[in-house]
Amino acid sequence: MSETIVKPKIDEEILRQLQSETIEEKQVILHCCYKSEFFLEEKIRIWSSTYLIDRNSDHISKLIHFENISLFPTWTDVPHGKEYWFTLVFAGLPKDCKVFDFIELIPQNNGFFEEGIVRNGSDVYKIKLDM
Repeated sequence: MSETIVKPKIDEEILRQLQSETIEEKQVILHCCYKSEFFLEEKIRIWSSTYLIDRNSDHISKLIHFENISLFPTWTDVPHGKEYWFTLVFAGLPKDCKVFDFIELIPQNNGFFEEGIVRNGSDVYKIKLDM
């Protein structure tokens, strides 16, 4: 004996209400390239006070994960003349964000900074960084 499965009917008003209350969590991924320019091996690191800042609102996305780079106070060695790639993952930006800045707010000189990153549909970016 086979059972018939009946698809439940959900009121249109409830569906609209649920849709408006759903918050989409989308992460932003930055693949960052740093090239050592000095004669000796350089050292880099990332601080937890690194953010994406929406240019058109007061929204700030926090750093939530990092790969292939050390977190302050530990250093990562970058061989002379080589490109070194690392990945940073941030909390999602607002849907209406079109342009954002990447900033490492630190109590010393030479924090990473890239301004005017134009938003794309995938929220995955490759950026070249200078110190």
